[in-house]
Amino acid sequence: MDKRTILAIVLSVAVILIYQIFFMKPPVKQIPAPAKESSQTANKAETAAAPSPAPSVLPQTAIKAGQPAKISPAVAERFIAVETPLYIAQFTTKGGAIQSFKLKGYRQKLGEKSELIELVDVGMGMPRPLTFSFPGSTADLPAEGMYDSETKSLDLTKGKESQRLILQQNITGVMKVEKIFTFHPDRYGIDLEVRVHNLTATPLSQNASLNWNQYVDPKEETDSWSHKGPVAFVAKDMERTEVKKIEGEKVLGPNVSWGGFESKYFMAAMIPQNPSLTSFAMSKDSRDMVTASLQGPKDLIPGGQAGSFMYTLFLGPKDYSILKAQKVNLEDAIDFGSWLKWLAMPMLIVLKWLYQYVHNYGIAIIILTILIKLIFWPLGNKSYESMKQMQKLQPKMKELQEKYKGDRQKLSQETMALYKTHKVNPMSGCLPMLIQIPVFFGLYRTLLYAIELRHSPFFFWIQDLSDKDPYYITPIIMGGTMWVQQKMTPMSGDPMQQKVMLWMPVIFTFLFLNFPAGLVIYWLLNNVISIGQQYYINKRHA
Repeated sequence: MDKRTILAIVLSVAVILIYQIFFMKPPVKQIPAPAKESSQTANKAETAAAPSPAPSVLPQTAIKAGQPAKISPAVAERFIAVETPLYIAQFTTKGGAIQSFKLKGYRQKLGEKSELIELVDVGMGMPRPLTFSFPGSTADLPAEGMYDSETKSLDLTKGKESQRLILQQNITGVMKVEKIFTFHPDRYGIDLEVRVHNLTATPLSQNASLNWNQYVDPKEETDSWSHKGPVAFVAKDMERTEVKKIEGEKVLGPNVSWGGFESKYFMAAMIPQNPSLTSFAMSKDSRDMVTASLQGPKDLIPGGQAGSFMYTLFLGPKDYSILKAQKVNLEDAIDFGSWLKWLAMPMLIVLKWLYQYVHNYGIAIIILTILIKLIFWPLGNKSYESMKQMQKLQPKMKELQEKYKGDRQKLSQETMALYKTHKVNPMSGCLPMLIQIPVFFGLYRTLLYAIELRHSPFFFWIQDLSDKDPYYITPIIMGGTMWVQQKMTPMSGDPMQQKVMLWMPVIFTFLFLNFPAGLVIYWLLNNVISIGQQYYINKRHA
C-alpha cells in the first residue's frame, strides 16, 4: 500500500474512534424539574428601606468559636417575587435564599407553550440556593434561619432604575445579618452584599460561605459533551468535576475568580470581590444534593461595628457576549475545549456578526462556509491537481511495483525518485483534508455549545440548528455529495484504497445522522462547492 492508502485507513479509523469516544452515547434525557410554587404577579415596585445603622453594643463576654447562638423568635416563611425584563425570581425568607429563578427568553422545548427554563432545582427538605453561613467562625449563622423583610415584591419591568431587596436576621446578643440584593433591569447580574453587625463588645472573626445547592438526579443519563455540575475558574484555569466523582468535600483555590453550578447552556455563578482570599468547595450528600460554595474571605469585625462581604451573582444563559461583559473570564464556561477554543470562539464571533445582517443562523452558517472555502481555495486547487498528476503516474508505479516487488527498500527509493522527476508531492493531495479537520471540529464545538443556535430555526423542517435533522434529510444528501466527490476523485489502482474510499461516504453519513443540523449544513455545502471546484480542475486537465 502507498502512503495515501495508509493515510486513508488511518483517517477512517480515527473518525470511527472519535465518534465512539465523543459522540456514540445516548442523548441526555430531559428530566422535568420538580414543581415549584408559581411566582406571584409582581406589583408596583416598593422601594426598600435604607439599611439601619449598626445597633448599639450589648454588654457580653467573649464568645467561643462555634458557640451556638440564640436566634430571635422566628417569623412565618413567606415569598417575595422579583420580576425584570429578563427573569422572574422568587425569594424565600427561609435562609434568605432563592426559591425559583426562571429565564424569560428561554424555554425547555420548542414552542411558546413550553415552560420557561428554571435554574433552581432542589428536592423537598433541601436548603435553597444562595444560603449564607460562617463555618469555623466565632459565631455561625444557621443556613436556613428565618429572615424578615419589609419588601413584598419588586417589579423592574417598567423602569430603568435598579432596586434592592433587604433580608435581615437577628442572632440575639451576637449579630445582625443583612443580605442586600440589588437587581438591575438590563442584565442578569445581581449584586449581593452580606452585612454583619457585631452586637457584642468583643471582635467577631467570621469566615464567609456563600452556597449554591442543586439536586442532581443520579439516574439522569449523561453524555461526553455536556457537563452538569460544579464549575469554577481557579488560578486562571477552568475546573469541572463530574457529580458522580464527588466524594466528601473537595476544596480548590484560593484565587477563585468565580464558581457555581452549570448545565450545557445555563449557569449560576457566584463572583467574589476578593478572589485571592476566596476558595471554592464542592460536596454531595446522601440526598444527591450538590453544594458549590465560595469560602472566604475572613473578616475580623470589631465590637459594635459592621463588616461586609461583597459578591456579584450571575444567573442566566451561557451567551458569549453576555458572559464576557462580566470581565471575570466567565465566558470560559462555554466548553469550546482547551485545544479548539482558539478556533471555536472566532467562528462564533463571525457567526454572530453575520447574524446581525441576515437574521438567520442557518444563512450565517452558509456564508461562513463560503468564506472558509475561499480561504482554502488555493490549497484545494493544489490538492486536486496533485491527485490528477498522481493518477497519470499510476502505470509507472505499477511497473516499479512489479520490478521491485521483492525489495521494499529499493521500491521506496525508486518511487521517491519518480515523484521527484515529475515534481509530484504525494502528500499534497491530503493536506487540505488534514487542515480542515481542526476547522471541522472547531465549528462542531461552536455549533454544539453556542446558545445562540439553541432553538434557532433555519427553513422548513429544520427548526433547531443545534439539534439533529429530525428527518435525516440533510445527512443523507450530504452522504450523496460525498459519493459524487469520491467518483470524481482520481484514485490509485490499489483495490484496498478504492474500497476504503468507497466506504467513507457511508461512514460519514452514519456519523452525521445525530450531528447538529447546522454542522451538517456546513459540511453539505462544503461538499457541493468542492464538487464544483473539482469539476473545474478535472476539465482543465482533461
